[in-house]
Amino acid sequence: MEEAPMILPRTGIGLDVHAYAPAENPRPLWLGGLLWEGERGLAGHSDGDPVAHAAADALFSAAGIGDLGTHFGTDRPEFAGASGVTLLAEAARIVRAAGFEIGNVAVQFVANRPKFGPRRQESQDVLSAAAEAPVSVTATTSDGLGFTGRAEGISAIATALVYPRQPGRIG
Repeated sequence: MEEAPMILPRTGIGLDVHAYAPAENPRPLWLGGLLWEGERGLAGHSDGDPVAHAAADALFSAAGIGDLGTHFGTDRPEFAGASGVTLLAEAARIVRAAGFEIGNVAVQFVANRPKFGPRRQESQDVLSAAAEAPVSVTATTSDGLGFTGRAEGISAIATALVYPRQPGRIG
């Protein structure tokens, strides 16, 4: 009896960083797929959501098909002002079109505010719906260190697990 080929999962890492928008050009804060009323927004080509962007980047990394800039770079005017949730959904579609299924995505962001815990489930639900796969989100501070500790911006790092639909596929 011939042994069935093993399906090997692939992991990827995504990182996204956005500075706060200047006071003279304020923007709304989009973080984890949610609008945070009354919070200072982030600068960026799209909505500046580092959580959604890091998740999308991790998916591209896991599938070995480029990165956020490859697919949604600043040279692509059609993505100016785009929602991070829209970008994550499109990233998931691209990854699936490349022959992969998504196992999960985990994201942690670093910021002094907003207080994330009360809206964690809401964020995870929105991002999971966009990716059509489980997305978990955690938050931490940097104890006053670095640009996030000085409240200059927000960073996020994500990991993703994907697996090929066909055994033996290496991407």
